[in-house]
Amino acid sequence: MRESVAHVVSILLFVLPAFAQNGSIASGSIRGDVFTKGTNGEPAVLPGVRVVLHGPITKETESDAQGEFAIDNLPPGTYEIEANASGLSGGLAVEVTPGTSSTVPLEMNVTMVSNTVNVTATEAFVADESAQHNTISQSAVEKAPNQEEKIDSLLPLVPGVVRGPDGRINMKGAQATQAGWLVNSANVTDPATGGQAISLPIDVVSSVQVISNPYDPEYGRFTGAVSSVETRTSNFDKFHFSIQNLAPRARDRDGSIVGIGGFTPRTTITGPLIKDRLAFTQSLEYRFVRTPVESLPPLQRDTTLESFDSFSQFDLKISDRQTATLSVAVFPQKFDYLGLNTFNPQPSTTNLHQRGDQISAQHSYVAESGALLSSRFAYEEFDADTFPNSQAPYQMLVETTEGGFFNRQNRDTRRVEWQEVYHFSPKHFLGDHQLKVGFDFSHSSYDGRQQFLPVSIVGTAGSTLEQINFGSPTTFSIQQNEVAWFGGDQWTLGPRLTLDFGLRFDNDSVTNSTHTAPRASLTFALTRDRRTLLKAGAGLFYDRVPLNAPAFPKFPDRTIVIFDAAGNVTSSVPYSNAITGGLKNPRSETWNVEVDRQVLENLLVRVAYQQRNTVDDLIVGPETSPEASLLSLASRGRDFYREFQVTGRYQIHRQTLNASYVRSKATGDLNDFNQFFGNDPQAVIQPNSRGPLAFDAPNRFLAWAELNAPWKLMLMPVLDIHTGFPYSVVNERRDFVGPRNDERFPRFDEFDLQVLRSFGVPFHGKEHTVKLGFGVFNLFNHANYRDVQNDLDSFRFGQFVNSAVRTFRGKLVFGF
Repeated sequence: MRESVAHVVSILLFVLPAFAQNGSIASGSIRGDVFTKGTNGEPAVLPGVRVVLHGPITKETESDAQGEFAIDNLPPGTYEIEANASGLSGGLAVEVTPGTSSTVPLEMNVTMVSNTVNVTATEAFVADESAQHNTISQSAVEKAPNQEEKIDSLLPLVPGVVRGPDGRINMKGAQATQAGWLVNSANVTDPATGGQAISLPIDVVSSVQVISNPYDPEYGRFTGAVSSVETRTSNFDKFHFSIQNLAPRARDRDGSIVGIGGFTPRTTITGPLIKDRLAFTQSLEYRFVRTPVESLPPLQRDTTLESFDSFSQFDLKISDRQTATLSVAVFPQKFDYLGLNTFNPQPSTTNLHQRGDQISAQHSYVAESGALLSSRFAYEEFDADTFPNSQAPYQMLVETTEGGFFNRQNRDTRRVEWQEVYHFSPKHFLGDHQLKVGFDFSHSSYDGRQQFLPVSIVGTAGSTLEQINFGSPTTFSIQQNEVAWFGGDQWTLGPRLTLDFGLRFDNDSVTNSTHTAPRASLTFALTRDRRTLLKAGAGLFYDRVPLNAPAFPKFPDRTIVIFDAAGNVTSSVPYSNAITGGLKNPRSETWNVEVDRQVLENLLVRVAYQQRNTVDDLIVGPETSPEASLLSLASRGRDFYREFQVTGRYQIHRQTLNASYVRSKATGDLNDFNQFFGNDPQAVIQPNSRGPLAFDAPNRFLAWAELNAPWKLMLMPVLDIHTGFPYSVVNERRDFVGPRNDERFPRFDEFDLQVLRSFGVPFHGKEHTVKLGFGVFNLFNHANYRDVQNDLDSFRFGQFVNSAVRTFRGKLVFGF
């Protein structure tokens, strides 16, 4: 860890002089952040907004990629700020006195918003973001090193969010299937598995927010954190066109070029169809990517992803008080050799082919009183098929796996969702109240087919120790209705105290139950200058039940056959699939407390603690009694997560340095249902046990920065160091030996860097933009192993293999 930190310090010492010589902030200046509220009420920054200042003098500027603007050298006096862009407008009045400098939030709405702000030399600005609400801005989306160039790959920039050993994102100690995944407030999970089920071109993303404990009652149907993506508003003023990644990457295998390693062209166009009235965005992306497992033979080490993502959006300004948005996303995908690793070669893996599309329509109306009615309708289709790469019998050996994968699935799912949210005009009674009520209805369906083929467990002597046989393929159809209604109040009692109350009711036709989920939080300024804020909250959350769960009794049953050393059958036990005790909606009880302190004008320090207890999770395991043997699915799983976080953010001259340390603990029941019956199921199901969850990383240090270096270079380094993930020890029969998840991989240590530079290129009398740069991943080539031989009967027991190697990526973007 010391070596990695030293490398980062050396790089920062190179770039820090570049902005140190810019000098101090001039007196009589105004700095601002331009933003608007998304359909879910969360802020989203607005780049490219024209900002005009009227007063003793008139000045004009434009917000940058981070939504920030700055106007310096202002004589004392009163100034009116006007901002207009993309059918939105905003404004406020600012009193500038000698020697003052302040950051002013400028909110854009469908109607003009006028406020008066008296700026004095003692006022300070503390960001509204907290440990519970972390936003990855559009600037970070564009500048961050992102090897996959997908929005999910940026989520680990948030403290407490890690990519687990299975490659899936785990947010704040929760399984990927326990999280909420939203795009423009629409639910984009797979109804069958509960996992994320949408893919968008990253160019259309305005921001993404990770909400650890969303106490707003509008949020529901999860027990973990929420990822909320907002797309960019189409440009109402002029056309913009970009194209990038036109050159394919070579497939380098041991110094020889063998075909194409990747080809990911992407293009986006946005502009007005009817000026200041109707605008559109169209983004297209084709992806062909081979990702190697370094420990396998050169031409047999790649997973292959081929996908096509299309996103269309139409933004309509009906009037000064009404807006509407229609979006259509199409995202077919083929993922071959899913689950490929050192011990599962290509023939023994499964292929996952998916087809998905989503249509979403939103409408907002602002009344003269200031009340807001938001309506949203969404329709989603998501189909998935899995099938093996070989027809040979599936055999699990000590050193490798042979034959074709044992499972084949066909899943066709649909979801229709309708939501209405009404925000009342501000009320005044013992303070100010922002009240809202709403309801949400969704109908989901799942038509599926499951087939399982025999599985043999082979020992070190080459003889079969155990065989798992399955019943005939089955088909089934499951329906689900979900209804929620909620209400909330943001009560401001004065300049130092704000309370939020919420109450949500959820009804689920699968569990045939209604749940009450109260929430409450507060923000209290511990000091009069509001430089020290106390934030705390607590609430209940109820999760959805994935439709794979009620379909489980209709899956093929299994029979476990045990052999002795001579190959004779010693026992044969049939297990039937059964739901024990009925299905329940998983429930989490969460609370948090944090203190934010603006230590210096540009330095914010945050200390936070949060805790989550989850019960009624879905777990599966064998149960044997004198009457029968069952493979039992039960709602009796428990998870526990706690996190202590220290974060610092330093901003100077539009440059940001972030650093955080997280001490956490994620434990729970380890027989999570989805790992055995998801996209890549496991054949052997041992009795359930408790221990550290697969993505538990007790210590994590994360640092990243947005820097302006010499020669107009934009740098974004990212350093991620955390404890290695846990794993279990097994023997040749695949029985666990000792406590589960009691061993750990070596420490993970990765330093990534992206460098960009923008050039102005004249073309047909106009100035166009070209961005040129490169990214390097695992710059110091640290051994971050992804596989371990955990079978103690292997001669390679305890050996770590398959480390990610240093990788370079070029970047060339044409903008018109």
